[in-house]
Amino acid sequence: MKYSSIFANKIKCQNADQVFDYLVNNLKESILKWDYFINWEKVNCNFRDIEISLNLLNYLIGKDNIEKEAKLLFKEHPKLVYIVPALVAFRDKSFKLLTEYKYGEFQYQDFIFEKTHIITDEMIDKAIFFLKEIGFLNQIESQTIKSIPDYFLGVEVGLDTNARKNRSRKAMEEIIEHFINSICNTHNFEYISQTTASKIKKQFNKIITVNKSSKKIDFAINTPNKLFLIETNFYGGSGSKLKSTAGEYSNIFLQWKKDGHQFIWITDGIGWLTAKKPLRDAFENIDYILNINMVQVGILEALIIDKTINNNI
Repeated sequence: MKYSSIFANKIKCQNADQVFDYLVNNLKESILKWDYFINWEKVNCNFRDIEISLNLLNYLIGKDNIEKEAKLLFKEHPKLVYIVPALVAFRDKSFKLLTEYKYGEFQYQDFIFEKTHIITDEMIDKAIFFLKEIGFLNQIESQTIKSIPDYFLGVEVGLDTNARKNRSRKAMEEIIEHFINSICNTHNFEYISQTTASKIKKQFNKIITVNKSSKKIDFAINTPNKLFLIETNFYGGSGSKLKSTAGEYSNIFLQWKKDGHQFIWITDGIGWLTAKKPLRDAFENIDYILNINMVQVGILEALIIDKTINNNI
């Protein structure tokens, strides 16, 4: 790490060791916000797309001879075929299903629920067969499922929880962008978020080296003397990814420094308390690693201004 008097002025740290202690002693336990739990806009959008079809399926609840009734319903409303994967929270519209493997040969059945101009009786029969074999028809015949729309909403809510990791990442980005936006507005700097090397070249005429052309960079701030590249993340729990992340950003720092740019890593979360050594190793290699609190008290702004005006960090 490059020690700067900025750390003494802002957080009263007199050397790099004290800065590292401040970094790990001020990690936040959580940055969860209300929108972390469920993205209702997405859930309701998926529901509205097939609401009529879901209500049509309610006809089958509690019916005897459920397969016969299902075939009659699907033949009268053949577009019901298209929503079959959604009933089991499956996004793919075509797939192969392993149906036998115990007798020396793997056997598969193809299931296709893509929209077509004509829905054949064979497609309907396969859709009914699929719903039977996965147990869905039994659930509505026995009235374990009492409302298909309500059931579907529950499925979508459950499926949406898989996106929580991404929402946690977005929460960190939103917090840091609040401060970056304020810094850039105050000092008349330009920045772009969730950008790529090609976009940076186009907007700022600066070249950066990346391993993959599709790599997203959280923030790029262009000042008169330097391009600042900022990556952010938050780790609320432990995991092997912490060590690999620390190593990855050490390599990124070296490459972007070679390109002539300034890299700043902003990370937080008490997960780092279980991985202090790899964090310390990265701290020794990278010029600046900050947490949210350090950004909040003005260290990020002071570092950017000092580099822009004095070119001495």
